[in-house]
Amino acid sequence: MNLNATLFVQFVVFFILVFVTMKFVWPPVMKALDERAERIANGLAAADRGKVELAAAEKRIAAELAATRDESAKRIADAEKRAAAIIEEAKQQASVEAARIVEGAKADAEQQVTRAREELRAQVAALAVAGAEQILKREVNAAAHADLLNRLSTEL
Repeated sequence: MNLNATLFVQFVVFFILVFVTMKFVWPPVMKALDERAERIANGLAAADRGKVELAAAEKRIAAELAATRDESAKRIADAEKRAAAIIEEAKQQASVEAARIVEGAKADAEQQVTRAREELRAQVAALAVAGAEQILKREVNAAAHADLLNRLSTEL
């Protein structure tokens, strides 16, 4: 075989090999490459969606934390106001109770003063009667002179 014939045969074999490769090998390789490229694109898109969702979730979390802090601060302020109101009410009740106790003590003291005055009047009247009896050297009848003794006790 000569060189031209060999080249021609090689050329024909090469074209047959190219044809078989293009017909049977190339489509599955291209299909695999396309599928891989699609999976990579889907993965990148999912990663981008994940980043967006993560940023949105972080914003929601920050908003919820701020709302929770605000609510907590409000509850603390309400509790402090409530405590101040309770303390003020207790002070008012204590003040009213103290005034009531003072009034009771004043009334009790006044009653004791009145009783002491009455006892003192009775003692003075008894002393006056005893003194008059001593002066007159005779006994004064308390029942007979009750009017005189009452006037004497009111004057004292």
